[in-house]
Amino acid sequence: MSINAKSIKPLFDYVLVKPLEEETKTPSGIVLPETAKEKPQIGQIMAVGLGGVDNEGKKTVIMVKVGQKVMYKKWGGNEVKVGNEEWLLVEQKDILAVVE
Repeated sequence: MSINAKSIKPLFDYVLVKPLEEETKTPSGIVLPETAKEKPQIGQIMAVGLGGVDNEGKKTVIMVKVGQKVMYKKWGGNEVKVGNEEWLLVEQKDILAVVE
């Protein structure tokens, strides 16, 4: 079963992120093989949850929105297969910055 992006609706404070591919060449023009590439840490937000509840029972506010480019923790999130691509479902707290 193939899942498309519109069918994924994150719950609570989860955010669906499409990782953006990094440059495959070094500044000097050397092409990097797949095995030498690092996992991307920058992606585009494709969907957001409605917010969760913290330990004190207060509603958490979602600070990011669909379409923003963000930097997220390198080893955070859960991989989700969308079409032929690997996207991530990350908690909002694992998003480190908005990239402008």
